[in-house]
Amino acid sequence: MPRKIIPYNPNLKQLARKLRNEGTLGEALLWNEIKNKKINGFDFHRQKPLLNYIADFYCYELDLVIEIDGQYHNHIEIYELDLTREKELEKYGLTIIRFTETEVRKDMVNVLRTIKGFVLDFLEKQNGVSL
Repeated sequence: MPRKIIPYNPNLKQLARKLRNEGTLGEALLWNEIKNKKINGFDFHRQKPLLNYIADFYCYELDLVIEIDGQYHNHIEIYELDLTREKELEKYGLTIIRFTETEVRKDMVNVLRTIKGFVLDFLEKQNGVSL
């Protein structure tokens, strides 16, 4: 299957690099679990510019964005911006999975279970069989 190209704002590349270097503890913990193709051989990228946004984690093979929401996402203004962002990314066929920073720090087993469940569903659809 040809790789889908999602445009991005090149002005975000430097900010994305900075965010990779200054990530939260939750981002670092999840990255250690999904980097180096640890999830069924799929390649995830950290702090990936997509459109006018920076996704915490992105896997182009799965059309999957994973976001880790800190405390500031509890504010209504940020929540509304998140919804707008999701709608724009979904127009490109992307699925967004959101976790809170607390979930990642304290319940990694279920965070990984959710991600792996998405991957298994994806593989079943690709192969037309139940795994």
